Amino acid sequence: MGNNKVLKVGIGFATGRKSFQKVLRTYIYSFNESGLVEDQMISLNLFVAYDLTYNDTKAVDYTNMHSELVEQIDSSMFIGSVAIKEEIDYLVRENIVSTKEADMIFGKGYASNRNAILYYAIKQKMDCLIFLDDDEYPLAVTHTKDTAIWGGQHVLSTHLKHIGRADITHGYHCGYISPIPYLEFNETMTEDDFRQFIEAISNDIINWDKVMSVMANGGVTYADTKILTSKEAVEVQEVNKAKFISGANLCFNLKDPKRIQPFYNPPGARGEDTFLSTCLSERNVLRVPCYTFHDGFSTYNRLLEGVLPTKLKFIKIDTEKIINRFYKACIGWIRYKPLLLYITQPNDYLDKIEEMRDKLELVLPKICDYFDQPDFIKILGELNKYHKNVEKHYLAFSETQKVWSKIIEHFEQREKEEVN
Repeated sequence: MGNNKVLKVGIGFATGRKSFQKVLRTYIYSFNESGLVEDQMISLNLFVAYDLTYNDTKAVDYTNMHSELVEQIDSSMFIGSVAIKEEIDYLVRENIVSTKEADMIFGKGYASNRNAILYYAIKQKMDCLIFLDDDEYPLAVTHTKDTAIWGGQHVLSTHLKHIGRADITHGYHCGYISPIPYLEFNETMTEDDFRQFIEAISNDIINWDKVMSVMANGGVTYADTKILTSKEAVEVQEVNKAKFISGANLCFNLKDPKRIQPFYNPPGARGEDTFLSTCLSERNVLRVPCYTFHDGFSTYNRLLEGVLPTKLKFIKIDTEKIINRFYKACIGWIRYKPLLLYITQPNDYLDKIEEMRDKLELVLPKICDYFDQPDFIKILGELNKYHKNVEKHYLAFSETQKVWSKIIEHFEQREKEEVN
């Protein structure tokens, strides 16, 4: 990106898992192996926003880095609730935003943690920022008829190769991306029943064809060898007013912070990457040829210790944990779909909601019986609740962008004053 200047690279983790240190170690070793640590023209800077409530963790689970890892990066910043409060107090004291406005950016939830990382990376004048997830590893898996085949991935260096000519780059994902387990249809729930259910709760990324393809592989998404052997990035095309990106294996060009938009999700929902996708019409978004392996069911932690299985397990509905993960994912999807439809298909919004409601009323009793989980019936209530509040959520979505603009303007003004 830069011309004879040190490139300041931010590495962001929004985390809440005790396994974070293992994942961080793996990525830093990967940076070293790809030559980034030794490169004097690249500065590696870590930003970790951690949530102690997600998995009953302590601050030291994130901050207590091994000295060997500390030596391989140029700086590290750990962002907890105290740091966020101090920054909010500063922004309010300087009359940049109100407390209520600051809460839109730094409140609770996935979007807020990502916004905190973006904020500090811009404040520390990073040139770019890559988001990595604590359940994704720099590996790609393909397969033959008999065995899984593994390969390492230089995730960060691939993004750095392309981010100079893009606003955003994002890579590919393999492994257990989908929370939908392998299912065998029967009279209780037929394939058509489940198709209607998926169509009701899904978006342009999670669609029926992709679900069936993944289910045929036992819930596993394998890497495409054509992408693995490619060196070219491809431009992301707009679909229904969105250029879809992922929340990790995701890099932002921070050279011009005015081109950056914040993350947002409705209260209690996910979709922060999806809603950011709807803000990218005037942005250059590239898909770059690198994979991360998503360990969505926390089944393959030993991958980080060099244990490469020859076969990947089918994810079947044989444990309460797997069923609950699928249920929570469905709740997260249904909570953000009304706002997504309201943004992307406003003219058809009411018809789409009614269509979703009709399908759910028909199939949810069958879903409950099949999974032996009566809570699935609550999905319809969540749809009605978030439909009722969609205008309020849209206003919050719009206001979040306005508040973010105030903060970015403050940074720009302060930089001008420093120069003068």
